[in-house]
Amino acid sequence: MEFSIDTSSRLPICRQLSRQIREGIARGMLRPDERLPSVRELSRRLVVNPNTIAHVYRELGGEGVLAARLGQGVFVAKAGRELSPKVREERLAEAMDRCLTEAVHLGFTAEEVVAALSERIKRFRWPEEA
Repeated sequence: MEFSIDTSSRLPICRQLSRQIREGIARGMLRPDERLPSVRELSRRLVVNPNTIAHVYRELGGEGVLAARLGQGVFVAKAGRELSPKVREERLAEAMDRCLTEAVHLGFTAEEVVAALSERIKRFRWPEEA
């Protein structure tokens, strides 16, 4: 997967990269156990300070999205099943509340939101049912 940074964006570089990694995983462009570029390699490609890349990798590692393997690099972690069901549900509810709050402020109806969500859901890779 190719990463890019929009220098004209108001979104900080670390947030841009974090979003791209998360979305790449969610859409199946980055698979579990896939190795990400090294900090040096990605900082060279994006012309970004290596500390910024390292910060994103550490942050996503702490959240269980990425996993660092000593001497091997940083890899996409397996789906977040290591979190308790309660924590997973709380995080999903928080994310949905942020999205729904924005939809209300933009003037969408509940029906329009459900239709948009149904359409967008098709674009993501979902874990296999256990």
